Amino acid sequence: MTGLLLTDCRLATMVPGGAPFGPIEDGAVLIEAGRIVWAGARAEAPVDKPVETHRLDGRWVTPGLVDCHTHLVFGGDRSGEFEQRLNGVSYEDIARAGGGIVSTMTATRAASEEALYASALTRLAGLKATGVTTVEIKSGYGLDRDSELKMLRTARRIGREAGVRVRTSYLGLHAVPPEHRADRVAYVDKAVDGILPAAHAEGLVDAVDAYCEPIAFSVEEVGRLFEKARALGLPVKLHADQLSDGGGAALAARYGALSADHVEHTAEAGVKAMAAAGVVAVLLPGAFLMLRETQLPPVALLRRHGVEMAVATDCNPGTSPVASMTAALNLACVQFRLTPEEALAGATRVAAKALGLADEIGTIEAGKAADLAVWDVERPAELCYWLGKPLLHRRYLAGAPA
Repeated sequence: MTGLLLTDCRLATMVPGGAPFGPIEDGAVLIEAGRIVWAGARAEAPVDKPVETHRLDGRWVTPGLVDCHTHLVFGGDRSGEFEQRLNGVSYEDIARAGGGIVSTMTATRAASEEALYASALTRLAGLKATGVTTVEIKSGYGLDRDSELKMLRTARRIGREAGVRVRTSYLGLHAVPPEHRADRVAYVDKAVDGILPAAHAEGLVDAVDAYCEPIAFSVEEVGRLFEKARALGLPVKLHADQLSDGGGAALAARYGALSADHVEHTAEAGVKAMAAAGVVAVLLPGAFLMLRETQLPPVALLRRHGVEMAVATDCNPGTSPVASMTAALNLACVQFRLTPEEALAGATRVAAKALGLADEIGTIEAGKAADLAVWDVERPAELCYWLGKPLLHRRYLAGAPA
């Protein structure tokens, strides 16, 4: 098999420990069998046999971006509710009329797998056009066995057919469906002891997630789900402390979660627990913007205690209709005051860690998968600076142009 040499390029390797972005100004990358076998200065490229060569005319190359928190698969659309809210209708009134998450649940249950796949591709196109090569996709809008499995099967199909790597998360404890409002215990039983084992048996689950808030599920209820995940050998993630400090970060730490996501209200004790357990904080600036939140995530505390920060779109129909990874980077810098290097690391190597893929993707170095993004920029910080400008020249997925 002929190797591939990317040359005449500048590399933002995102390898930590040196200058911001891990730059190599006159670089090259040698790829064989879908993996990086060497990356470094162009003059030192170890080419001792014929290779296909792609000259990149001085463009910057980064690891392919990793969107580590999305709800990409769902039915329907909630732009009408967005319009209603801007015309003064309260969220509570919309929910009482069958809107909110119930609206998405109803549309998701009614949609075929083919329809869910087709609609997800329209949102995925925006992510791919902004350099994404790996995307996490959650269930959580079906809220019954058949619909949750349908969502997860659709996510797996996206990973097979749509030109991205996909990691799936079972988000069974997202909301209580209407048919179980009078008996939420029965729903938790079903989500924990029925749906999760069925999804796992089909090989549809890479991680288990939950929404831990007073308006959603308690620490005790989520703990039941995480115990089941542990018994099945599955890692966990958590929507934590988005609206209140309900102990979500500490719960994530207790179970050695890959990540705690949102964390706007996490106090220092929760941050310390995350640091001790190596839990990544996933920041979601799209939801912060759309909900007009005012409580910023504790970025200074996260830095002080050495908690790594990822950045993701949280692409979903209700609170973060964001389908651009570079937009998420910009918002993370502008709203949360991340540096461009922190933001880009948060969408590459730290996001990879938040998915349990740190050994596979997220940096440009020998041994990693050759998932790369090539950019029409003069400096890596432009990826966080522009809002809406097309910047991507080309993506490579496992060494193949994608």
